[in-house]
Amino acid sequence: VLQALQDERYRGPCNATAPHPVRNGEFTRALAAAVRRPAVMPVPALALKLALGEASSLLLGSQRVLPGRAMACGFSFRYPTLASALAAL
Repeated sequence: VLQALQDERYRGPCNATAPHPVRNGEFTRALAAAVRRPAVMPVPALALKLALGEASSLLLGSQRVLPGRAMACGFSFRYPTLASALAAL
């Protein structure tokens, strides 16, 4: 974020994401492995819809977002993958 604020090449909207997005299931399994705990059972979509209403779309919806501008500007990601980020934690 600091680099984007200081570098004119980042003018306009920027996605603050890692370059290798993962699906929720992969994230859950990787996080469980990193903390050496079992991954809990998934919550049924219907339960989320009943509990959260329209806000459930934030959890159930899917978007594949890439940091295109950062990659085009040659940004060097400290933790480009989920595994490297979780290992650092």
